[in-house]
Amino acid sequence: MKIIRAAFNDEEFYGILEGETVKRLIHAPYDSIEEDGRVYSTAEVRFLAPAEPSKIVAIGKNYRAHADEMGEGQPEEPLLFLKPSTSIVGNGDDVVYPEISHRLDYEGELGVVIGKKCHAVQPGHSSEVIFGYTCLNDITARDIQKAVSQWTRGKGFDTFCPIGPHIETEIDPTHAPIETRVNGVVRQHSTIDCMTHNIDKLVCYITECMTLLPGDVIATGTPEGIGSMQRGDIVEVEIGGIGVLKNRIV
Repeated sequence: MKIIRAAFNDEEFYGILEGETVKRLIHAPYDSIEEDGRVYSTAEVRFLAPAEPSKIVAIGKNYRAHADEMGEGQPEEPLLFLKPSTSIVGNGDDVVYPEISHRLDYEGELGVVIGKKCHAVQPGHSSEVIFGYTCLNDITARDIQKAVSQWTRGKGFDTFCPIGPHIETEIDPTHAPIETRVNGVVRQHSTIDCMTHNIDKLVCYITECMTLLPGDVIATGTPEGIGSMQRGDIVEVEIGGIGVLKNRIV
């Protein structure tokens, strides 16, 4: 099932995407999925970011080949950092290149969307709290990130976390291919199972120290091939079985 957020006549709502049809839901889909009877064509609505997280918990250097290309070593445990909710934008939205940065990088990633309030999830039970999966781009002002010892400023600008185009609830992404393209040219290509710490490990590790809420997103790390973008570039993150997230840099 493909879950979206959309706007119609300035009303924002969650819905089910079926082909060219959007079925409106009564409320957010995490507790239950209830249609309210209204149906729209995709041409009638404006699509929004498919989740409204209270926080984005991101993982650094979670693909060994990416850690190698960064030349900073592979952490033994997941390396956590946070991106603010205000960094979220949706498919088709613009990513703003900050005037104070001189290198803006793409980082295509799998986004895990949480469906239940959870703390201290035990190994093997992460599927009980995961609602679905989406494409994510962990936009990074690399020069700002490198200038300080922590990453929040370089990764926390408004528009620095595109997600979408929807949440896919009926997929096991373990072996899915992930690809990032800039202006149609492939820059990153890998598979999700190349992650050092798998999805179950990440959910358990994160919830050892913090509570995750419905709609929160885990950015699971990026494969090798990171690189810079320029204003005017079109960047696409595609994950097999989910879809394509597409944004323009302005």
